[in-house]
Amino acid sequence: MDIREMRAELGDTQSEFADRYHIPFRTIQNWETGVRKPPEYIMSLLERQVKEDLVNRRTAVLPKYDPKKVDLPRRENYIGSLSWLKAVRDCIGEDVVFALDQALMCQGLFGGRNNEYIVWVYGGESLDRFNGVAVLGRKVSPFCVLEKNGLKFTDLDRTISDALANESILDMQGITEAVSHYYFSKGESFEGLSVTPEYQDAFERLAQDAKSYYDS
Repeated sequence: MDIREMRAELGDTQSEFADRYHIPFRTIQNWETGVRKPPEYIMSLLERQVKEDLVNRRTAVLPKYDPKKVDLPRRENYIGSLSWLKAVRDCIGEDVVFALDQALMCQGLFGGRNNEYIVWVYGGESLDRFNGVAVLGRKVSPFCVLEKNGLKFTDLDRTISDALANESILDMQGITEAVSHYYFSKGESFEGLSVTPEYQDAFERLAQDAKSYYDS
């Protein structure tokens, strides 16, 4: 893959790609336009990291409010998270896969917050015109996607992986509550959950928090 292809796979703008990998914006522009050519070792390292991020769907930053963008329906105006998510889906007007906290809401594992603003999804470039939409990626494997109540969302294994990948910018309350619910519903067991080796240590910490979640 060349730089433009890597960026397109992630669904990043030039600025977002530059921020994600701590490369000057002008350098990205020069590489893409052919003004300069990146060293082979840089290309090799970048391609490896991009492939990893495509699997783990790391997001660099949370979206900021832009008055020029379209506002989504407000969570506080709906009774129940599902009715809100259906309104969000209808407002977006295209096929999206809800992720992270919204995926947990679809599964009935997290009730959400009344002042919810960020909506995590997988979907196309047109989503960039909405306020509050955090796009984890343009595509996600259909093997990780479930559908219920007319809503598509990532399964629990994928949701946990996405949460651990984005732990540095994510409020972990939702995933902790969901994993706690799973643990106690399975007779105090995490059997059935699949976590990739690189996140095993992070999952162990999450599991400990989940076990004591309802004690607080």
